[in-house]
Amino acid sequence: MPPTGLEPARMNRKKGDKGFESPRPYKLTHQVVCINNINFQRKSVVGFVELTIFPTVANLNRIKLNSKQCRIYRVRINDLEAAFIYNDPTLEVCHNESKQRNLNYFSNAYAAAVSAVDPDAGNGELCIKVPSELWKHVDELKVLKIHINFSLDQPKGGLHFVVPSVEGSMAERGAHVFSCGYQNSTRFWFPCVDSYSELCTWKLEFTVDAAMVAVSNGDLVETVYTHDMRKKTFHYMLTIPTSASNIALAIGPFEILVDPYMHEVTHFCLPQLLPLLKHTTSYLHEVFEFYEEILTCRYPYSCFKTVFIDEAYVEVAAYASMSIFSTNLLHSAMIIDETPLTRRCLAQSLAQQFFGCFISRMSWSDEWVLKGISGYIYGLWMKKTFGVNEYRHWIKEELDKIVAYELKTGGVLLHPIFGGGKEKDNPASHLYFSIKHPHTLSWEYYTMFQCKAHLVMRLIENRISMEFMLQVFNKLLSLASTASSQKFQSHMWSQMLVSTFGFLKSISNVSGKDIQPLIKQWVDQSGVVKFYGSFAFNRKRNVLELEIKQDYTSPGTQKYVGPLKVTVQELDGSFNHTLQIEENSLKHDIPCHSKSRRNKKKKIPLMNGEEVDMDLSAMDADSPLLWIRIDPDMSVLRKVGFEQADFMWQYQLRYERDVVAQQESILALEKFPTPASRLALTDILEQEQCFYRVRMSACFCLAKIANSMVSTWTGPPAMKSLFTRMFCCKTCPNIVKTNNFMSFQSYFLQKTMPVAMALLRDVHNLCPKEVLTFILDLIKYNDNRKNKFSDNYYRAEMIDALANSVTPAVSVNNEVRTLDNLNPDVRLILEEITRFLNMEKLLPSYRHTITVSCLRAIRVLQKNGHVPSDPTLFKSYAEYGHFVDIRIAALEAVVDYTKVDRSYEELQWLLNMIQNDPVPYVRHKILHMLTKNPPFTKNMESPLCNEALVDQLWKLMNSGTSHDWRLRCGAVDLYFTLFGLSRPSCLPLPELGLVLNLKEKKAVLNPTIIPEAITGNQETAINPSGHAQLVGFQNPFSSSQEEEEVDMDTVHDSQAFIFHHLNMLERPSTPGLSKYRPASSRALMPQHSPGGDGTPAIKPQWGMELARKGTGIHLGVFNLEGKEQSPLEMSMHPVATAPLSVFSKESTSSKHSDHHHHHHHEHKKKKKKHKHKHKHKHKHESKEKDKEPFTYSSPASGRSIRSPSLSD
Repeated sequence: MPPTGLEPARMNRKKGDKGFESPRPYKLTHQVVCINNINFQRKSVVGFVELTIFPTVANLNRIKLNSKQCRIYRVRINDLEAAFIYNDPTLEVCHNESKQRNLNYFSNAYAAAVSAVDPDAGNGELCIKVPSELWKHVDELKVLKIHINFSLDQPKGGLHFVVPSVEGSMAERGAHVFSCGYQNSTRFWFPCVDSYSELCTWKLEFTVDAAMVAVSNGDLVETVYTHDMRKKTFHYMLTIPTSASNIALAIGPFEILVDPYMHEVTHFCLPQLLPLLKHTTSYLHEVFEFYEEILTCRYPYSCFKTVFIDEAYVEVAAYASMSIFSTNLLHSAMIIDETPLTRRCLAQSLAQQFFGCFISRMSWSDEWVLKGISGYIYGLWMKKTFGVNEYRHWIKEELDKIVAYELKTGGVLLHPIFGGGKEKDNPASHLYFSIKHPHTLSWEYYTMFQCKAHLVMRLIENRISMEFMLQVFNKLLSLASTASSQKFQSHMWSQMLVSTFGFLKSISNVSGKDIQPLIKQWVDQSGVVKFYGSFAFNRKRNVLELEIKQDYTSPGTQKYVGPLKVTVQELDGSFNHTLQIEENSLKHDIPCHSKSRRNKKKKIPLMNGEEVDMDLSAMDADSPLLWIRIDPDMSVLRKVGFEQADFMWQYQLRYERDVVAQQESILALEKFPTPASRLALTDILEQEQCFYRVRMSACFCLAKIANSMVSTWTGPPAMKSLFTRMFCCKTCPNIVKTNNFMSFQSYFLQKTMPVAMALLRDVHNLCPKEVLTFILDLIKYNDNRKNKFSDNYYRAEMIDALANSVTPAVSVNNEVRTLDNLNPDVRLILEEITRFLNMEKLLPSYRHTITVSCLRAIRVLQKNGHVPSDPTLFKSYAEYGHFVDIRIAALEAVVDYTKVDRSYEELQWLLNMIQNDPVPYVRHKILHMLTKNPPFTKNMESPLCNEALVDQLWKLMNSGTSHDWRLRCGAVDLYFTLFGLSRPSCLPLPELGLVLNLKEKKAVLNPTIIPEAITGNQETAINPSGHAQLVGFQNPFSSSQEEEEVDMDTVHDSQAFIFHHLNMLERPSTPGLSKYRPASSRALMPQHSPGGDGTPAIKPQWGMELARKGTGIHLGVFNLEGKEQSPLEMSMHPVATAPLSVFSKESTSSKHSDHHHHHHHEHKKKKKKHKHKHKHKHKHESKEKDKEPFTYSSPASGRSIRSPSLSD
């Protein structure tokens, strides 16, 4: 075993450091998880875990594990009762701060709270004391078995119960439960070491009703029925060392399908969906074959399971040897649009089986390697399956996304390195959240992080070649698979963890190339490159003078120095030039190969070797240049703005064979509304060999050009004659042919063209009557009887087209809108929408696509003033019970209504849903939609911005979302969008800006009004006293306020000290400081000494308290951290030694608590009059009193007599 100290390991090791050093003073080798009771009615789980650990240091006396929201009844180590403490600072991030409302403060506090329980720093929520009888055993580094009994009651995160409220037994109702969460969230459903770097083997047992099936990781060894045959137990064994974070569970009345092509693969779905499951998964074996072939390595596990469940947290969640998918991905052979999307999800999950589940990461800062590799091999699969065009289009899409995001937010850092110092060396000071932990990241940042990771892998491939790249992956896999088979040498298992250092070392060993500059540019720093290019042709010298400028001063940009490829298409062919971009070089001379146009006509060779005839009449007679492209291979993460003449863009669109170039030229042609551009776009639409996505983009560009040329446009509306020629009857041009979607390219074009045509406008900025009639005819004559594919997406697009044709209403003297005075065109549109909605009720379409489009169209009619703006319809469609896509569309409309109508009522309705909706995904989406389309932003005056809203969002963020990392970070995003980093402007200033420190005789600025510039990202900005007990180090700033005994008379005389006073009273005592307090003050929290005589202990370091509701015995959560072997520390009494008389004390305890509770109500109004003699007693009451108004209680805060037990 590698010897490790007790101190938490630094996040990143020094460069020369090879092996993995565990931050924990022990090595976990095996874990048993047994869940022996699952109650769907109560949504509760009862079970136990057993961890087998080997100490790696002699004086191991405390063991820290992760556990959230589990009620822990009993802990035994080697069959001896062990005392334990539970403290979860993330339940309520900011304690005591009654008035603190700035986000800087919160982010620092949240990062500190997450660090305090971070398993990668050797911390955890659960701290178990090793019984003294085992100390000798530990000193000999012998094995320990920790047995923990726990239960979960109505979990809010980690495990999601879906229990439909219909008739029948749970199995008949399709009730199921599954584990879910963002990053390492296994601690939400059983106690474990919730770190990706702590690997062990697993035994998993689940006892469920006979009609249910439990699916978990590893091999199903046996299924045993109970004597009465009413329940059965599923026994799974996972012999490949795996981290707890990759363990999952799904239980439900699943239908089971063994894959006909690969018998070790099993698929599970909810009742009645088996036919869809068969079709959806029929392709999976090909994905297996592809990955095994390119990685020249077998799939690492002995089996693979796919489970499709309802109300999924994310569409795809990959765990060791199994993946959990959303049931909405299932589809039949009739559905076109969903097929590629679902296949992509299956391929993604399988890529993560190799890199992410089998090979895990050493620390959070190595996450980019796993996300990068799995994204990169998924890209290779995509290239093979959908072709190079689709692949390049995807890369371009991902590149555009990351560039836009980095320019907007200031950058995404793939490999954050943190020194041991203060936050001043925070590598992401431009962000409003910490990037030290996955759990503090904005969800959008994390998605962009994954996107950037695979793009960077592609840059590495460009540098070292694909062959070497795949050899590196193979090497990582073969080392890991050798290590995984070492059953009794668990120190070998660290070969299954990947680190940035190890990955780069493999690259240099395999390829012999130094890629350090590339890593420094894209991995160790954030930002993208912004190029601006223009050129002039020097005829005398026959030289192209290219000027390339960079903008590296705006946020999210960086300076690029290095090679840059430029492709020039000339009359004699296409030529690649590599320019060296240096510090200050702007101009580059590129020699041209062909003299300007000769008269003899000959074909022009293209990049791909093809030779074509071109009409060269449009080009400049003096220049041989047809078009120029900067960085055509996207080998830099960049945004390029390039200026060339319109005819060059038109040539590029027509003749360049790369889809990315075609997309770029379509975008550029929007700025050149000329007949020549119109012709180039029409040619592309007619060209069947052209990639379908390019043709779809051309439709929208053509509509924009037509609108710009509206006064000079001749002939029928754009695209109409083309559509008629392609899709309508020869004899009767206004009637569309019966649907035949056998050619997918023309199917996509057929459903896109009408949507683009509806955007056309005449001179009066109205949609031409001809276009509207045309769309209504398409709907009227739509005939799908002979088509083997469903037309639901096509009909949904027709409704979108109707919505696009709507223009703002012209109102006369504010008349009230009624059906009678509706504009006749709008009336026709409304009738169609109503008919579609009614039809959907009778014959619902796949995924209810038509309802979704109808809801969007109704909102468009409302916004344009044709029908009264009213959210009632949308609110009814947003209720729980509707299909998720319908709910999201309806909620989008309510969010929009809230913004446009500034409706406080709807905002409250939305916030209420964020707190109470049963589906985690929907809660997350509402926050996301409010952030993207906010009712107001930080610099706006708005009637919605008030103190109550600030408090409500602060509470949501602070304690209302502690069960779901993603939701909490979403609440932070929204808070930032609405109020910014500093104190919200709508809050009144605190009465006095100064707080007097009586002990040090100093006055300091009240922490609630420290301006943004000071709070920056410094940890001192946190009022640190609240966090001394969280972070495990004694904060130098806290002692002065913690130790002081303020004379009450003096304080009460001045209104200004009330906030200060409350802050001071609310703090739990800190172990390092308790010695300074008088004994009476330390004995404030009445606790029963283990003898059960009810006298308060004088120095309660590890106190014991009874759960008031629960059945088990709990230990108090007072002073958690402090020095490891403090002379102050009292010996800990394990539960077992407490005599039975303890139980009879339960009533005394609750009486005592009730007395306090009652007492503080009496004194509420007289508080200011209390004199010095009441001081200590009322410290406690003030805690109770302040605790009351919080909507979300915080079991772990350790502040009130009732709080410390987990039963809260």
